[in-house]
Amino acid sequence: MIKRGNLFSPAAKSDEEFLEVLMSCKSGGARVERIVSQGHASPPDFWYDQNEQEFVAVLKGNAELEFEDGTVMNMSLGDWVIIPEHCRHRVNSTSEITPCVWLAVFGKN
Repeated sequence: MIKRGNLFSPAAKSDEEFLEVLMSCKSGGARVERIVSQGHASPPDFWYDQNEQEFVAVLKGNAELEFEDGTVMNMSLGDWVIIPEHCRHRVNSTSEITPCVWLAVFGKN
C-alpha cells in the first residue's frame, strides 16, 4: 500500500502537540514521525529519557532544547541533532505564530 502526505499540512492548534507516525518498522528498526508544536513545551521538571536514539530536524519554525547537563540548543529551519538513547532532554519552547514542524526518526543503535 502506498501512503503519502505533506510534511507542512496544517494541524489544528491544540493544547497537545500534533504527532503523526509516518512510518514504523515492526521488526524494531526505525520509526519516523512528524510533530507539529505551536508554543508547546515540556512540563516543568519533565525530562525525556528514551530507550532509542533520536534524529530530529526542524523543518519550519524554531525551538529550544535543553539537556540535563545544562546545554541549551536553539534550533531553527534546517537544524538537526542526534540525541543518544537515555540522554535526558526537554523542549523549553517552540514558536507559536509559525508552528514548529519537526521530523523525528527513532531507532535502536
